[in-house]
Amino acid sequence: MNLSPSAHVDPFCRTHLPDRADWPELLLDGAGPDRLNCATALLDDVIRELGGDRPCLLAPGQTTWTYEGLRQTASRIAHVLTEEFAIVPGNRVLLRGPNNPWLVACWFGVLKAGAVVVATMPMLRAGELRDIHEIADIDLAICDHRFLADLVAAELVDVPTLSYGSSSDTDLQSRILGHSDSYDDVVTAADDVALLAFTSGTTGRPKSTMHFHRDVLAIADTFSHHIVKPTSADVFTGTPPLAFTFGLGGLVIFPLRVGASTLLIEKATPAELARLIAEHQVSICFTAPTAYRAMLASGDASSLSTLRRAVSAGEHLDVTTWHAFHDATGIALIDGIGATEMLHVFISAADDDIRPGSTGRAVPGYVAAIVDDSGVQVPDGTPGRLAVKGPTGCRYLADPRQKVYVEGGWNITGDTFTRDADGYYWYHARNDDMIVSSGYNISGPEVEEAVVSHPVVLECAVVGLPDQSRGQLVTAFVVLKPDEAASDDTVTSIQSHVKAMIAPYKYPRRVEFVAALPRTATGKLQRFRLRAPETPS
Repeated sequence: MNLSPSAHVDPFCRTHLPDRADWPELLLDGAGPDRLNCATALLDDVIRELGGDRPCLLAPGQTTWTYEGLRQTASRIAHVLTEEFAIVPGNRVLLRGPNNPWLVACWFGVLKAGAVVVATMPMLRAGELRDIHEIADIDLAICDHRFLADLVAAELVDVPTLSYGSSSDTDLQSRILGHSDSYDDVVTAADDVALLAFTSGTTGRPKSTMHFHRDVLAIADTFSHHIVKPTSADVFTGTPPLAFTFGLGGLVIFPLRVGASTLLIEKATPAELARLIAEHQVSICFTAPTAYRAMLASGDASSLSTLRRAVSAGEHLDVTTWHAFHDATGIALIDGIGATEMLHVFISAADDDIRPGSTGRAVPGYVAAIVDDSGVQVPDGTPGRLAVKGPTGCRYLADPRQKVYVEGGWNITGDTFTRDADGYYWYHARNDDMIVSSGYNISGPEVEEAVVSHPVVLECAVVGLPDQSRGQLVTAFVVLKPDEAASDDTVTSIQSHVKAMIAPYKYPRRVEFVAALPRTATGKLQRFRLRAPETPS
């Protein structure tokens, strides 16, 4: 299938797509429109169908944004981008900020202008932001004024910065006042790139996944439509950052696809999340198993009575948590596995289809299989590598790891699963060096690099060890330099150092001092020995 003529004036994304021979097989339901802007479909089209005065974006302590209010603000932002910053279709615009209505308005403004969204977590440090710029060649950065420091420190070459949320005359809120609240959205191709979503690989080098305008709607029309089953009366909320595609889908794409509203929370403890769910009559929640466990532990189950759907992803949902949550609330947690490479969830189940402990079955629109190291499908009941196909799929931006993730048309997720005779998939473990802790994907080698840069550390290995509350605990095994003493103060110093080097959520919550790291005769580190019950001393 050939790509449609692009609306991108800047051809960067088309130029850096993988070779077509290295793409996964895409399972598309019919031809679909050649021209499609997902911002138009999620906002303008919904207004035409359901009206613009309906509530759209909620935030604690703030005035509700209607659909029409969001459309007008996003349109003004698109004018600012194109008329004041010379953004053209295909340019990449970095977004940095916590979950709030202004971040969503910027997301829509970028897409209306035909540009490409590069959403980043506000916790990222200067070095991580430089890596993103090096890969994505950012043309403009839009940043919440409270998170400017690391962006300024990154010194992104030839990248102007536009802040929002302050009272400055140069702030985005001031700039939009002089622009029209109407904008003719760029009529992008359905297969023009809309998003560059970054994920960390086991080498620590981030990978940029490329997703088309049609992909954005595909995840709403598969997982959300068939499993979550939202209506226009629903109120969504959750904790994942919008830079994570799990959060982007659950907190923006899915609610707006059906004309629902979404409560955007910048930061909340599980107890605060429960309180906000009750206060705003939330009916659908997206968060990690860690948060559901914590809400039960803190006695907040009674605050969840308005929920009719609770979606869990980002890490494995154990059967004990599923039953405990169901017993306390009557809600059957919807488990699921997704990937940044696939944009969202592709295996899940809801209601009577749920088998506690199982991740579920392939979401309608997707197919899955368990394959061995040669790519051959294995019999049911045999552990193997999870492989999936669907309307979305992995396309890395100019990255040789494309050939690793895609094999024979299948997306190979990096997880070990078993499928039973009824088509349910049962999770075993990650089969790479990625640590999944509290719903975050953390690259062990990236943390190692930060730890080793501490002046007292000689070498280090980082692995994820089982943890009841977090799924996995980021654990650093550290060899100190000669004459350096192991102490609680040393642990604290190493942890603080890592928090200053990379995003704080990645820091090792456990530090073990060892005399030597296990290695092969050729010097290769044996991480599997560190994951064993008995660790070296």
